[in-house]
Amino acid sequence: MWPIVGLSYGTVLGLAAAFGGFPAFALVLVLGLVGFVAGRAMEGEIDLAEMFTRRSA
Repeated sequence: MWPIVGLSYGTVLGLAAAFGGFPAFALVLVLGLVGFVAGRAMEGEIDLAEMFTRRSA
């Protein structure tokens, strides 16, 4: 399944770059990364609380 997701994401990035220029490409890339991290957090594969809390030394 993941190769198909990667292929479709790459296609969307290519279309954004071709028709919208670099700002559209960058926006699609950033939103895709945010969605990827959110999906990993929802699946429980990463812990965002651990990532964003400060640790006292």
